[in-house]
Amino acid sequence: MTGAGNYLRIWAVVRRIPRGRVSTYGRIATLARLPGHARQVGYAMHGLPSDTSVPWQRVVNAKGEISRRARSGGEVTQRLLLEREGVRFNSRGRIDLEAFGWPKAR
Repeated sequence: MTGAGNYLRIWAVVRRIPRGRVSTYGRIATLARLPGHARQVGYAMHGLPSDTSVPWQRVVNAKGEISRRARSGGEVTQRLLLEREGVRFNSRGRIDLEAFGWPKAR
């Protein structure tokens, strides 16, 4: 499958993350049938058009942290969007993936 096809699969998975929940780059890769390609999920998120409806803010790293952005202010925007959805951060700036992670472990 082409890179563009992979991006479409990744974006389709990210669209399924419910409001008030987050998922990790690695989990998204696995759900998109691209296990081990967490970095490609990051590239796909970076490649979103500015007018996207894909809830990019709901993708965080494996520690439950917002990943650094090339553009200044991106991390603040992501945190504000998540907080508006009810996602809570601890004093270290991390999200409890047990409480807010998607999908829930079965």
